[in-house]
Amino acid sequence: MTSEPDQAVLVEAPAPGRLIRVELQTPSTVALSPLQEADRARAIADLQAEASFAPIFPAALRREREAAAAATVFALHLSVIQGRLVFDIREPDGAPLVAHGLSLKPFRPLVRDYALLVSSYEAAVEEGRGERLQAIDMGRRGLHDEGARLVVERLAGKIVVDFATARRLFTLICVLYQRD
Repeated sequence: MTSEPDQAVLVEAPAPGRLIRVELQTPSTVALSPLQEADRARAIADLQAEASFAPIFPAALRREREAAAAATVFALHLSVIQGRLVFDIREPDGAPLVAHGLSLKPFRPLVRDYALLVSSYEAAVEEGRGERLQAIDMGRRGLHDEGARLVVERLAGKIVVDFATARRLFTLICVLYQRD
C-alpha cells in the first residue's frame, strides 16, 4: 500500500545555493585580535565568493521558493541568542525565509581549543619562533577540520553545506563564541 507523502516532510534544495551576504549579529563589543579579525574577514569573503549552501525548506515553503527567480541566492545572518547559534536565512532583499537554531554546547570544547591555538600562534609570531608556528598551524588546521565535520553533522537535515563551507562557518562560530 502506498501513501501520499506528508506535506510537512522536509525536502532538500535542488541545487547548492549561493550566499550573497553573510553578517554576524552580536551585541558584544569584544575586540578581536588582528589574526581573528583577518580570519573573520577572509571567511566571510570566501563564503560570499564560493559557498555551497542549500537550506532544506518545509515542502510548502519549497513550492513558493521554486517559483521565485532567486531560489538559490541567500543572505545569512549568524548570531548567538540565549546560548544558541542561529542561522537566519533570508532573501537577498532581507526578507526572512527560515531560521535554524543549534546548541553551542557541542562546539564549546573545539572553540576553546581553537582559541588557545590562536593565542599560541599569535605568541609564537611575536616571539619569532617559526618552528613552533608550523606545529601550531597544523594543530589549528586539524581542529578546524574537526569543527567543520561537526558543523556538517549539526546542520544535517537543516542546511546542506560542503566541507569548505563548513570550515568557514566554523571560523565564524569561533568569532561569535568569542564575542558572546
